[in-house]
Amino acid sequence: MSNLIPPQTLKGFRDSLPVQEIKRRDLMARLEDAFRSFGYEPIDTPALEYEEILLGKGGGETEKQVYRFEDHGGRRVALRYDLTVPFARFTAQHREQLPLPFKRYHMAKVWRGENPQKGRYREFYQCDFDIVGAESPDSDAEILQLMAHSLKLAGAPVRIHLSHRKILPSLLKGLGFEGDPVEVLRLVDKKDKIEQTEFEAGLSRLLPVAGVSQVLNLLDPAASWDEALGRLESLGTESAPIRQRLQDILARLDLAGILDQVYPDFSITRGLDYYTGVVFESFLQDLSGLGSVCSGGRYDDLAQLYTKERLPGVGASVGLDRLLAGLEELGQTSGNSACASVMVFAAEDGQSLDSWRTAQELRRRGHRVDVFTEAKKPAAQYQYAEKKRIPWVVIPKADGSFLVKHLPTGRAQTLANIEATSALLAGMPS
Repeated sequence: MSNLIPPQTLKGFRDSLPVQEIKRRDLMARLEDAFRSFGYEPIDTPALEYEEILLGKGGGETEKQVYRFEDHGGRRVALRYDLTVPFARFTAQHREQLPLPFKRYHMAKVWRGENPQKGRYREFYQCDFDIVGAESPDSDAEILQLMAHSLKLAGAPVRIHLSHRKILPSLLKGLGFEGDPVEVLRLVDKKDKIEQTEFEAGLSRLLPVAGVSQVLNLLDPAASWDEALGRLESLGTESAPIRQRLQDILARLDLAGILDQVYPDFSITRGLDYYTGVVFESFLQDLSGLGSVCSGGRYDDLAQLYTKERLPGVGASVGLDRLLAGLEELGQTSGNSACASVMVFAAEDGQSLDSWRTAQELRRRGHRVDVFTEAKKPAAQYQYAEKKRIPWVVIPKADGSFLVKHLPTGRAQTLANIEATSALLAGMPS
């Protein structure tokens, strides 16, 4: 059998077994319910885009991580690395069919050729929610409110770290910095991923000594929003619009009752060059070391790559795999991840009509039913139910009665008819 191909997955990629996939789908369903409750609508876009579409504005390290190649038609194409850039193309292409402001959500896989780490893979799910066609502080605040609301429903209360992409450029302008501020922004975005000495050395290569000191002071965690906004005021008139924007957003978050979850953090810059305004990251309250589970910001110029119409936007992206890893570590995922709650045994003699009839009757009464489809001994069928984490087993008897067994407790009883059987299954916890 030397011609057998070893079954294996690529580095940074993984299969998802039922027990894991059910948990992910349940999490996605909870998030989807939250998005729809705020009036957000679902969309989908292709996994493959023209290379120029995806590389037009991404920039930074992400551009180096894009999977790109030439297809059979000689076209340069790439796998999407996030859901925001395809959304900008989508909005420009379908503008006449969309109401503005347009509120959407999108759950799908993306691909990045980066180094795999805990909760982070080269192929992973993202879950985006955005508002496009609005540039008010109301839209910024709504995205932050929906972030807190949806993650709370998912069982993951978060701390939201909030900043503004233009804070650091304002400081640099005041220092007389003549280089490209994007270089400094990208370095600051890596701050928590490298040693402090390496970070300061990077700043020293870009800025004079006095500039390094002022940047470090700005990035130092503030004890309160009053202190943080005071730092902005010290930057002069250049920062006045930024300070006012943040104050407007904070006032709305206070009305939403979530201001105590939102913290100033001017080290948040986001690594993608398309961000133009507020930027934010969120961390599980009891597991901050995992990294951000939901992040995003305002991108007012992104759609201008594809249309002359101005379509400002703001949005956030949930890292589903990282969030799920965090919830599992905190013990916040569902203990029973079975698709069916009942399994109907097959008759050993091969007379399966009774099993089919029983399954159809139970399904008609609203139960989720799995039917064993082979004539095997009871031990094999019990083993099947246990492997699939199905709590209830129903065995049709020749006299028309039903043996019902609850596998977690071993409790069993015989019921005279399907009506009594269904009532027991509906009334007892699994």
